Amino acid sequence: MRDLFKGANYLFRGFGLINQKGIRRFAYVPIAINTLLFAFAIWLSASKLDQWITNMIPSWIPEWLLGWIMWFIWPLFAILLLVVIFFTFSIIANILAAPFNGPLAEAVETKLLGQPPQNINWSEIVKDAPSIMWNEIRKLAYILMWVIPLFILSWVPVINIIAPVLWLLFSSWMLAIDYHDYPMGNHLIKFPQQRKLLRQKRSLALGFGAATLGVTMIPIVNFLVIPAAVAGATLLYIERIKD
Repeated sequence: MRDLFKGANYLFRGFGLINQKGIRRFAYVPIAINTLLFAFAIWLSASKLDQWITNMIPSWIPEWLLGWIMWFIWPLFAILLLVVIFFTFSIIANILAAPFNGPLAEAVETKLLGQPPQNINWSEIVKDAPSIMWNEIRKLAYILMWVIPLFILSWVPVINIIAPVLWLLFSSWMLAIDYHDYPMGNHLIKFPQQRKLLRQKRSLALGFGAATLGVTMIPIVNFLVIPAAVAGATLLYIERIKD
């Protein structure tokens, strides 16, 4: 339990790092991307939510029953749709911000090791963007490989009782893997080796991932979560995993 809380604390330390000199310029682009996408998600959900919920309800239901159903089930449908929308836009934001997260992790490491700030090489970032975004899609494929059987288990009687706990653990682990890819990738550590290193610090990784998942669901604060998570993962890697 102590390591779970320590792992979560690395995310909050990451929030303190992203506005420091030599780091904040690398954090601004992911923040801008995340802000624009989440603002669009909020607008989309606010303008289309009633229509989507109405379309989900069968047309044969009487008008008097429809009103009762809308009053009773509308909040549940609304929460479900909002979660789906925000998670979808989180995935898109991570893919689009990926080319800037590697330099951000490098800037954080440079700052923590007491080295002079690095210059922004925009041409290198643009040149590497396609391969980095493709790597994000490969990570997404790895996540889907586990999502499908977990989704099936969620419908199996008895086992589905613990499904929420399994989803929480799975999401926390995937977020830990995702954000540690940037500092480890800067050191040419391949994806299988990254997972092996994180398994050796499983409680720290799960604590970090769970905190990231929780903050992602907080309005306004979630605009900052991508650079903060990259900074926090870099800090955790340097202090607890690198050696």
